[in-house]
Amino acid sequence: MTRRDVIEILDGHHGQVGRTVAFILHALILLSALAISLETVDSFPPVIHNALFYFEIFILTVFVTEYVLRVICSAQPLRYIFSFWGIIDLLACLPALLLIQEEWQAIRTLRLIRLVRLFKLFRTSLAFDRLTRAFSDVKGELVIFAIIAGLVLYVSAVGIYLFEHETQPDAFSSIPISLWWAVASLTTVGYGDLVPITTGGRIFTTFVLFIGLGVVAVPAAIVTAALLETQTAPKRVKKKKKKKHTDSAQDTQQGD
Repeated sequence: MTRRDVIEILDGHHGQVGRTVAFILHALILLSALAISLETVDSFPPVIHNALFYFEIFILTVFVTEYVLRVICSAQPLRYIFSFWGIIDLLACLPALLLIQEEWQAIRTLRLIRLVRLFKLFRTSLAFDRLTRAFSDVKGELVIFAIIAGLVLYVSAVGIYLFEHETQPDAFSSIPISLWWAVASLTTVGYGDLVPITTGGRIFTTFVLFIGLGVVAVPAAIVTAALLETQTAPKRVKKKKKKKHTDSAQDTQQGD
């Protein structure tokens, strides 16, 4: 078995063996997420917590082994290590440090890093690859729109501060505090902890809410259009190749 075969098996692209390995890894990721939740139940007897601890050791052993195999068998190990999936795989193994130093077990942040394993479910997903390409194709438009959204957010905070500060000095005490209201309004969430009571503030809020619909809808439309483009592009390529093959066959027949 070559190093390329090992990578294809881990990626789930090596026939039935690859699909089986991918299924097992996905099942372990889901079971790991379930175990993380069960660890927080204090009412469980010690035997259950011990079983969950040893299950975590087993999960870490599997993922550390997978990471080492990918580093060893990759054609370009450094490129894999610093790639998106390489970093995800490393973070999935990072909680193994908790087993080396017991005092680190109190650091909740390191323990929650285990949730990064859920991203590994998308490694073999073609739909995730198309979505990634769609974001890559429109990243320029998204950056520009993010800048515009940030400016709108700031202007909204300044506007509501001017309308409501005198009437509600405690609620809208400053522009930074008003930014929370702007975020809740532009995202159309509206928690209700900061509510305008002046006529001017309510009219201003109406415009902000309509703008908020665009802030959410426009990026979604951009990504959707790019995603549809990534789905139809391969079909167009296939049609062109088929047409070219047909034209070549017709030219051959005419030449005969």
